[in-house]
Amino acid sequence: MKVGDGAGSPNCSFSGGCFHDSLYCPDAHRVPDLAATTPGLEALGAVSEGRVSVRGRDRSALVLTDPDGVRAALARRGKSDVLDQLARAIEVEGDMRTLQARRDTLRAEVNELSKQVGQKRRDGDAGGAEALQAQSRALGEQEAALSGEADALQAELRELLLRIPNLPHPEAPDGKDDHDNPIVKGPFLPASFPEHQRVPHWETATALGILDNERATKISGAMFTMQRGPGATLSRALCQYALDMNSDAFEEIRPPSLVTTATLTATGQLPKFEEDLFAVNKGGQEGEGEPLYLIPTSEVTLTNLVRDTVLAASELPIRLTAHTPCFRSEAGSAGRDTRGMIRQHQFDKVEMVQIVHPDKSYEALEQMTGHAEAVLQKLGLPYRVMSLCTGDMGFGAAKTYDLESHAPGTGSWLEVSSCSCFTDFQARRARVKYRPEPHLKSEFVHTLNGSGLAVGRTLVAILENYQQRDGSVIIPKALRPYVRNIDKITDRDQVFSN
Repeated sequence: MKVGDGAGSPNCSFSGGCFHDSLYCPDAHRVPDLAATTPGLEALGAVSEGRVSVRGRDRSALVLTDPDGVRAALARRGKSDVLDQLARAIEVEGDMRTLQARRDTLRAEVNELSKQVGQKRRDGDAGGAEALQAQSRALGEQEAALSGEADALQAELRELLLRIPNLPHPEAPDGKDDHDNPIVKGPFLPASFPEHQRVPHWETATALGILDNERATKISGAMFTMQRGPGATLSRALCQYALDMNSDAFEEIRPPSLVTTATLTATGQLPKFEEDLFAVNKGGQEGEGEPLYLIPTSEVTLTNLVRDTVLAASELPIRLTAHTPCFRSEAGSAGRDTRGMIRQHQFDKVEMVQIVHPDKSYEALEQMTGHAEAVLQKLGLPYRVMSLCTGDMGFGAAKTYDLESHAPGTGSWLEVSSCSCFTDFQARRARVKYRPEPHLKSEFVHTLNGSGLAVGRTLVAILENYQQRDGSVIIPKALRPYVRNIDKITDRDQVFSN
């Protein structure tokens, strides 16, 4: 891999970086010819001939050439603020074009005056030369002022674009929220659930002594959980099991849990979703410098492994997996799912990320979803696969499948895996390209991510589906090699040993 290929200004003053080859880099100190600038609003994705374009070369000043198509695609998400931002972005681009014309006119006048000054001096007219120089200086000051306006417009445009989501794939179902998500596979359920399985997991786990949320809250506050004894062992087993399920096709990574603003901007969490993150400062709350953020998912770190990179076509696909703790503030979720282990500030997750050729991304999405589905099948859990509608789909996703497991104790379906294709949305923000052939121009890759397992919710599904009449919990056969071949949890003091 090699870094470069014109990936923005090397001295870009934006802490979050700038779009590849784009007008959003303030250090370019110019407003380019927008009609000839391919990236333009490329961060939005593309609509070409009624479909989402999958190749970078299909994009040509998209908002300028097809603003109605972009507006229609984004309207499917049902977010009026997004359309407002799009309208403002188009307006700002128009302002920049006007500004460029004014600057070009001033520059031409300055150049003409410079010629006249030279002629005056050659003619021996010092006074005339000085007068023309004064005019030139005044025009230069006007041009400098316009440069300041240009920088402000560039910064505003960049901020607007960073907050506009990806365009949904035409096959993504239309809808407003999770109630409109169609089931595309399943549900795979037993004929009925016996009465003893209709006990919520927090009652079962607390009675067994393997869940101690009271002390977790005492230590860390609300929305933290703690497993103990066999509960902790089973959680660890789920992590190792999911990693092992991925080991044949994915490189395992052990990434950092703290990342920079630029890292989160590249994958789309910043600037729009800062309230969902935990930030820390070096030196404590009064520390100085740019904060670091606790990762909300290892998708962030894994995708950024190839940031600012041009890959050889032979290096694709890149498949990465990691088990990490994840941290989310869960802003706006106060009072929801506060009992048990369903909604937490800190949770473990095994993540899968793929960096692929743009022609292979939707094939990779189906494969990744099947991979996550196989984990649930081998755990013997009831599940279904949902296709997320446009109103429920994530910010950067063009198409998403959610895998949900049924928890009979709470009578709910729990999202235990989510697999998404981002097309080149993240690749443009992170400036990740590949070169089809050594002599050809580089193009943007496509990125995907999927949960191998959301460990806490999978543990909930196991506790509620495998609980027995006597209050014990059977351990799924696939996990027994990871818990020293014990087949049942009976109490916290149970020792997992041969």
